[in-house]
Amino acid sequence: MMTKRNLGGQVSRRALLVGMAGVGALAAVPGLADAATLPDGAVFTHGVASGDPDATSLIIWTRVTVAAEPDVTWEVAATPDFRRVQRHGKVTAGAERDHTVKVLVEGLKPGTTYHYRFRVGAAVSPTGRARTLPVGRLESLGIALVTCSNYAFGFFNAYDAIAKDPRVDFVLHTGDYIYEYGADQWGASVAHSIGRVHQPAHEIVSLDDYRQRHAQYKTDAGSRAMHGAHTFLACWDDHEVCNNPWTGGADNHQPATEGDWPTRRANAIRAYYEWMPVRDPASGHSPLQFWRNYSFGDLALLHTLETRHTARARQIDFLEYALTLTSAEAAARFRKEVLGAPDRRMISTELEHDLGKALAASVEAGQPWRLIGNASLIARIDVPDLVRTGLLPDPTPKLADTSFDALRRAAKEPATVLAWKGQLSLPFYTDPWDGYPWARERLYALSREAGAGDLIFLSGDSHSFWQNRLADDAGQPAGIEFGTAGVSSPGDFMESGFGPELSQKLDRAFADFNSEVLWTDNMHQGYVLVELGRQSGSASFIGVSTVLSPDYRPELLKRVNFLRGNGSVDFV
Repeated sequence: MMTKRNLGGQVSRRALLVGMAGVGALAAVPGLADAATLPDGAVFTHGVASGDPDATSLIIWTRVTVAAEPDVTWEVAATPDFRRVQRHGKVTAGAERDHTVKVLVEGLKPGTTYHYRFRVGAAVSPTGRARTLPVGRLESLGIALVTCSNYAFGFFNAYDAIAKDPRVDFVLHTGDYIYEYGADQWGASVAHSIGRVHQPAHEIVSLDDYRQRHAQYKTDAGSRAMHGAHTFLACWDDHEVCNNPWTGGADNHQPATEGDWPTRRANAIRAYYEWMPVRDPASGHSPLQFWRNYSFGDLALLHTLETRHTARARQIDFLEYALTLTSAEAAARFRKEVLGAPDRRMISTELEHDLGKALAASVEAGQPWRLIGNASLIARIDVPDLVRTGLLPDPTPKLADTSFDALRRAAKEPATVLAWKGQLSLPFYTDPWDGYPWARERLYALSREAGAGDLIFLSGDSHSFWQNRLADDAGQPAGIEFGTAGVSSPGDFMESGFGPELSQKLDRAFADFNSEVLWTDNMHQGYVLVELGRQSGSASFIGVSTVLSPDYRPELLKRVNFLRGNGSVDFV
């Protein structure tokens, strides 16, 4: 996850260094109560959601905010007036699933919009709209790409904009749907100023903690609007559990005070499956094996990746090597021998098998587009020499004391860290694919073997917008990438206190220096709308004017077009 980081690539929990104007606090979430004493909206405080569709089935979801374990009636209809109910049933909202209700509705028609709702006694939920995947001929497809929705940093206005965007057919969330931090940690000053303090107040560890945090996030009005309006496709990143996990632990997990890592991870994953509109794991599959294959008629394949819990090697911490990174030659050796070491994996062999099979089937079927739902950026993004360009001061005086303690102190200063990386042309971060170049090459090779060297990566995590053109180590084209800014999480440059003018110059410097980066924007929160036609497509980078208040305006920041060719895809 690309929150504020230090020299070692880890998170600094300093609050945002800019003042925020306060707005009224949100109303408290109702506690569990007797349904008869609550209005309909309080019985269904967290709204409704649909997700994880195929051509004939999908998930519908809600949560009942009552103390008992009531029977919940669900209905799926062809029209919003429910005169033609297509499917219906009854399920108990039990405490063992935190009173959440998740129904796999089957026997539906492909490419069809349905309406659904839930009842508890006389209380009726909001009506949601859901869509199955199409089959056969499809002329167009619109996918809204979102990531990094941090309750403490602001209102989920991007979600609200997506709910109102008529071009959206489905929503893809590439992770960091919730954040684990406590009320006094990252984002604390902003949260207190706008009335969005994390609940529970401590960093979440237990199953009940994760359930409470999911519940809080789903009280956001924009979240309820988006989930009710559009069917949801999801992959996770790190903060659904905690910052920077790998198969054996996590940066933000301290066993001495937070207990056993597998237990904490299991708590987080269980709460995720309870609170999200996703299918439960298939028989014989681990809950950690969370990747999906969606086929949109004869037009497109979307395959999501799991890059955190099933295969990821431990992240490389710059700080552990900083004392030896004293020259360009040393930096080159570090990139080759440490970052580039063989078998530093990001995705599992099981996922590789499923992905290769899906890509080959897509090529065989003649689908023109193959999309990859990707938690973090895959493009090569090195830091330019920002001292030489005059954008940042020389870090050398602050690094003159080469003791480890001095480096730790310097690592807390964003300008020093960025300037130091730039002088050595080091990767921006080592948590995304730049920290796993062996795994990236392996993925590119897998796609070429399947005849699909024309991938479009839809990526999250960075809190910035990106338009990237990809290539492998040999310079062969590997597709294109769209990265989306956070729903509310702030861009690194702005959060570091660099200010708008310097942040814009840094954006341009990164695009000028990196051949794979065509454009980037660190200044906004928002989403990317990707629209596909038969031969061409477009991506609209849509920002929101503010996240500090629910009163906002959507802003089109940039629109780019791309074209498919003979086994390739590129911008026009």
